[in-house]
Amino acid sequence: MNITEKILSAHCGRRNVSPGEFIEADVDLALGNDITAPLAIMEFNKLGLKRVFDRNRIVLVSDHFIPAKDIKSAGQARMLKDFSEKHGIKRYFELGRMGVEHALLPEQGFVSPGNLIIGADSHTCTYGALGAFSTGVGSTDLAAAMLTGELWFKVPETMKFVYHGKLRPWVGGKDLILHTIGRIGVDGALYRTMEFTGEAIRELPMSDRLTMANMAIEAGGKNGIFIPDAITEAYVRGRAERPYEFYSSDSDAAYHSVIEIDVGKIEPQVSFPHLPSNARGISQVGDVRIDQSIIGSCTNGRIEDLRVAASILKGRHAARGMRLIILPATPTVYRQAMHEGLFDIFLDAGAVISLPTCGPCLGGYMGILAKGERSVATTNRNFAGRMGHPGSEVYLAGPAVAAATAVAGRLAGPDQL
Repeated sequence: MNITEKILSAHCGRRNVSPGEFIEADVDLALGNDITAPLAIMEFNKLGLKRVFDRNRIVLVSDHFIPAKDIKSAGQARMLKDFSEKHGIKRYFELGRMGVEHALLPEQGFVSPGNLIIGADSHTCTYGALGAFSTGVGSTDLAAAMLTGELWFKVPETMKFVYHGKLRPWVGGKDLILHTIGRIGVDGALYRTMEFTGEAIRELPMSDRLTMANMAIEAGGKNGIFIPDAITEAYVRGRAERPYEFYSSDSDAAYHSVIEIDVGKIEPQVSFPHLPSNARGISQVGDVRIDQSIIGSCTNGRIEDLRVAASILKGRHAARGMRLIILPATPTVYRQAMHEGLFDIFLDAGAVISLPTCGPCLGGYMGILAKGERSVATTNRNFAGRMGHPGSEVYLAGPAVAAATAVAGRLAGPDQL
C-alpha cells in the first residue's frame, strides 16, 4: 500500500484498504472555524446531543473575521465560544491566541505524522506535509465527527509526483505547486491523493511542504501528503502533543499515475485570473500593473515567508499607489517577525502589518478589492470575486514575487529589481 492507504487502514482497524472502498475510520482531530463551525454546532444542537466524543480532540479557531468585522461575524464567533465553554473544549482559540488555523495547528503540535484529521475547511489538507491524512469536510460531517469521533471515507486513488533536480533561486514550494496545478489542471487530481516525493522534495523545508500540501485541493485533490523523514522529525520533535508514527509507501504500491517534474526548469510562478491552474513563469507575465500586494495566509504567512519578503523589501519602498499588506499567520510568527526586525523593514517599505487573520484571502476584510483593481497575493485561490468585486483580479504568487511586485508596481520577480 501507499502511505495514504496505510494511514486509512490503521484508522479503520483493517489490514489493508483499496481505492474505491468505503470505510468508517477513527478521527484523531476535528477542526472548525468561525464560518464553518456554527453550522456544525447548529446541527449538533438540533439533535439534542449532550456531549462531544473527546473535548481534547476538537479544535475551534476564530480566524476568518476576527476581530469581528460586523454584527453577524461577532455572533458566529460567539457561537464557538459558548459551545466550547459548554463542552469544555480546551483548544478554542479566539482573539489574542488565535492564528490562521492551518498555520496554527502544526505550529502548536496538534497534528502529527500518521494522524487522520478532518476539518470543515477545504485547506485542511495542509497537514499532509507532516505525513498525516488530512482532508476537508462539510459542516454536517464535522458535527458527526464531533459526536462520534468517526467519519466515513471513500479510499482515494493516488497520483505520485516525483520532483527531480535542484531549485533555482527564489523558487519555493509555492512555485512548485502552482506549476504542478498548471500542468494537471484544477480537476487533474479530482478525489485523488497527491503524493509528493523525489530528491527535490527531500531537501524541501517544512514551511514549503506545508504550502504545497495546502494547495492540493486546488487541483481537486482529496489530500496532499509527504513521506515523513528527518525534516519531519526535526519539526515534530518536542512539538507533537501525542505519540506519532511515520508511515511510508511500499516500493510495489499501486498508483493511478506517476508524474515526473524537473524543478530546475521551474522559475518563480504567477497564476493569472481566474484559476490557480492559469500559471506561467515570471519571465512570461508581461507588463501587468498591480494595485495591492498581500503577503500572508495559511499558504504563505509563516516566518520563513516573511523572511523572504523582508530580504527583498529591505532598503526599498513600495511603489506609489501600491497597498502592501503583511499578515503574519499566528501570534508566534507575529512576535518572531517583530523581534527579528522584520517589522521595521516592512514599515520602512510602506507596508501595513495586520493581526493574524484569513481576512482578505476570502474577501472578508483587511484588503478588499474594488472593481478593476488587481492584487498579487500569496494566498491560494484567485476565482472571480474571491478578494472583492467580481470585476477585480487576483494573481497568485510566492512571497518573493509578491514583495518584488510591491516595489515595482507591476508583476515582477526579485531579479528584475
